[in-house]
Amino acid sequence: MTTEQQTRRAAPTLMVFPFPVPGDHVRLAYRELHIAINGTEEEKKALGNHALLSRPWEPSTCLDPELRHDLWEWLEDVVIWLNREYTWDVSGLIPSCWPLHPHLVHEIAVLADQRRRAGLAMTSDALEEWHRYCLAAFTDRMRNRLRTHCDDEHKSWPAKPRHSEHLADASRQRRENTFAHDIDALPVNRRAHEQSPAGPPRLGLVDLDTGEIHDDELGGALPRTRTEKGPRE
Repeated sequence: MTTEQQTRRAAPTLMVFPFPVPGDHVRLAYRELHIAINGTEEEKKALGNHALLSRPWEPSTCLDPELRHDLWEWLEDVVIWLNREYTWDVSGLIPSCWPLHPHLVHEIAVLADQRRRAGLAMTSDALEEWHRYCLAAFTDRMRNRLRTHCDDEHKSWPAKPRHSEHLADASRQRRENTFAHDIDALPVNRRAHEQSPAGPPRLGLVDLDTGEIHDDELGGALPRTRTEKGPRE
């Protein structure tokens, strides 16, 4: 190769780029989760309540501001990586407005976590499953939900009016009534409802001489003796 050919040769570039590495706080969250599963009893106890540990695949659990910032930065890097490494047709691109779509935020967090786990495996099995199922299913769901709404620029939520109607007082009350009717229809409640209500106290007249009770409801036709004692003195 001549000097002129070497000069005209394009600058070298990688054929593929590595999966983005999360920031320090996200890595610490993953480390604590690893300890919660594989650590010693003392290490597990030192973590406190495991239910309160941050889970990067569920952003709402990441309440520390620095962790939250690292998470968003990592997911942004993952989106850029996915668009470059796995998208050819524009219909499969994750839109730049992805942070404004809660459904994408939820799914990208899981997609990134699954890809990270697959990359740490000692065999390619998990990565093959990520390619075959996780990534493909995510792309299909994204296309189905977004359609062409954000092809050129971000569009406001088309379903917002319907959602607002769902939250309206009349609609909410209608659902609450339906819930209450369902609960009333449970067998234990149905039996109680079908039982005859207790009537008012039954009153009667007592003959002080004979001890007989004359029930008004029976019209006095069937006198009942309250006691076998004779007439009172």
